[in-house]
Amino acid sequence: MPRSLSRRSVTGGLGAATLASPFFTFEGARAQGALLTRPIPHGNGETLPMIGLGTAVVFNVGTKPEERAGPTAVVRALVEGGATLVDTAPSYGQAQIVVGDILAATKLRPRAFVSTKLEEYRPGGEAAETRAALQQLQTDKVDLLQLHNVNKADQDMGGVNALKAQGLCRYTGISTTFERAYDAVEAVVKRAKPDFLEIDYAIDNRKAEDRLLPAALDSGTAVLVALPFGRGRLFRTALGKKLPEWASEFDCASWAQFFLKFVLGHPAITAAIPGTKQADHMIDNLGAARGRLPDAKQRARMIQYLETLN
Repeated sequence: MPRSLSRRSVTGGLGAATLASPFFTFEGARAQGALLTRPIPHGNGETLPMIGLGTAVVFNVGTKPEERAGPTAVVRALVEGGATLVDTAPSYGQAQIVVGDILAATKLRPRAFVSTKLEEYRPGGEAAETRAALQQLQTDKVDLLQLHNVNKADQDMGGVNALKAQGLCRYTGISTTFERAYDAVEAVVKRAKPDFLEIDYAIDNRKAEDRLLPAALDSGTAVLVALPFGRGRLFRTALGKKLPEWASEFDCASWAQFFLKFVLGHPAITAAIPGTKQADHMIDNLGAARGRLPDAKQRARMIQYLETLN
């Protein structure tokens, strides 16, 4: 089942009253108030809204207006709702170019925290790829530049950190969405103490809790969560199921917020970056960064409840 279809089916179960709520409009999103933020540990007091946007797959579209309409509306919803983080990469097809075009056309670049990645990060080769990314993103610097899918414990951070020193990015980091690379990534986090770490993490994919998240906390590394919906797997699990009434205890109004609030409830997590090309989904996602977050006891209850749905 495609991810968009599975989420549409689940959100359709929220009921007409919820879907008709002003929460599902740009004006309603603004009216909800400020988003929860967490500090960037190496950021000298800078904070980041706890929900952002991932662009893999969903922003890999063509140049026709009808193809760009969804992604453009999503970026507007993100910023109008008080968020800033847009994460992309050159390996995401046309997504990086689409992000650059949208931010330029909407003039929203100054209000966005733009993150991209290096795919060829051998020492000495980072600069050319970074300058190509800046050209595609139509900016003179990015906020975050990460080495993508790091899988070697001795990974050298010197080259990417040199780009930070040159003013081509404000922060540097590493990423992986592969469990087999966790040992290597943990070693890099402990040794190099990068500004950011981007990993896969979800309520049913909690391996990162064992060592990666504690290592990030100890190293003062901000953590971004990719795939918080488990590639759509969680929506398929929740399809046709009722959101528990006790979810209101942490101000949760939808299944998307349930899954996102679980992730954000972990103290190591700085922000989650779910992907979407539908503005109403973006607005719904932002709701996870408003109100209360679940504590440890509530998070355990969330896991138990989800297990009963399988």
